[in-house]
Amino acid sequence: MAQKRLTACVKVSLVVFCLLFFQGSKAQYDFSELDGKLQRYQNQLDGFVAALVYKDGKIVHNKALGVDFNANEAARIGNSSQWLTAALVMMFVDEGKISLDDKVMTYLPIFERYSKRYVTIRQCLNGTTGIEGESINNAGAGATLEEQVDGFASRRDIKAAPGTVFRYSNVGLNIAGRILELVSKKSFDQLMTQKLLRPLGMKNTSFQDDSGNSSDPCTGARSSAADYMNFLEMLLDKGMFKGKRILSEAAIAQMEQAQTTPQIIKYMPAMIEGYSYGFGNLLLEQDDSGKGICVASPSLLGTWPIVDYGRGYACIIFLKKHVPNLKKEIFLDLKGSIDTAIAPAK
Repeated sequence: MAQKRLTACVKVSLVVFCLLFFQGSKAQYDFSELDGKLQRYQNQLDGFVAALVYKDGKIVHNKALGVDFNANEAARIGNSSQWLTAALVMMFVDEGKISLDDKVMTYLPIFERYSKRYVTIRQCLNGTTGIEGESINNAGAGATLEEQVDGFASRRDIKAAPGTVFRYSNVGLNIAGRILELVSKKSFDQLMTQKLLRPLGMKNTSFQDDSGNSSDPCTGARSSAADYMNFLEMLLDKGMFKGKRILSEAAIAQMEQAQTTPQIIKYMPAMIEGYSYGFGNLLLEQDDSGKGICVASPSLLGTWPIVDYGRGYACIIFLKKHVPNLKKEIFLDLKGSIDTAIAPAK
């Protein structure tokens, strides 16, 4: 009888310990301030918003507002597509199939014919091709990637010597995406799916338009908060995802190194003014050498994916609908609450 009582006591103690342990783990971070701000900004964000936070190998917060909306629902992510495209290009660099300092004309002879022989792949990634741009949200509508890029060569002027001036546009990344098509002999959306999205388990993400054709590498992705978080996890975990290497640490370091200075920036949308540009991402914080400490790839119409290396977390504020004229202060305020929850002031 005594042995049975002892066994029962041990079992009860284990249950109590597990409950306390998991309750403590779940309550490790207090995101009540973040949730309150999400509700306060909900109308400005058109009612549908999801926020995910990843730290220490797991999702530590998952909040969604809006009827039947959740982190698995896909929507167009606009300019946040740039980070994915830059990563795909760097995969080709890792594999030795292209070099950042290759001339674009090596793959696209039309650039030599139209006096754009000095543009490099590196300049395509960092926005310094010098080629005339246009509104990034209206560029390329209805045209194939081949048609867009040939048009950049034949119909756009060189406004500055390559490498000397930064202008935020769809020109460079779309040229880089077209080069990948020519190197691989596959469409851009096929490449993205096979080489990046599938290995990262991003099943709700694609670079296809409504007709099933490849969409714009710069703005054309459709994704979900949960899917995009897999990409952010990989970056935070130094190129690894579930034990498999996706990108080299060197590739990530190059992507997140400041490529611009205030002096060379001739055009940056108001929503993201004041930051250095890397390859497809902005440096919200950087050290004295230009290395990104906190990096992001904001969509101009909503959705902010962020990796904060300094505080050791990744997060995404994901909008279901594109909302014009948003102010960056909303997203920075939300991030401030995440910072507070992750590392509260002592």
